[in-house]
Amino acid sequence: MPQIHLDEETVARLDSLRQDDEDYDEIVNELINIYEANEMTLFHSGDEI
Repeated sequence: MPQIHLDEETVARLDSLRQDDEDYDEIVNELINIYEANEMTLFHSGDEI
């Protein structure tokens, strides 16, 4: 598994998003899902007439 290094500010921001003792993997996956959903919405927003 690859290792990543985050600066203290990023870790603090992730900690502020944690709910019910979520681990960082859960938070990062949720953020990726949100990013992908927004990207899909932006990509397809001009498709309908």
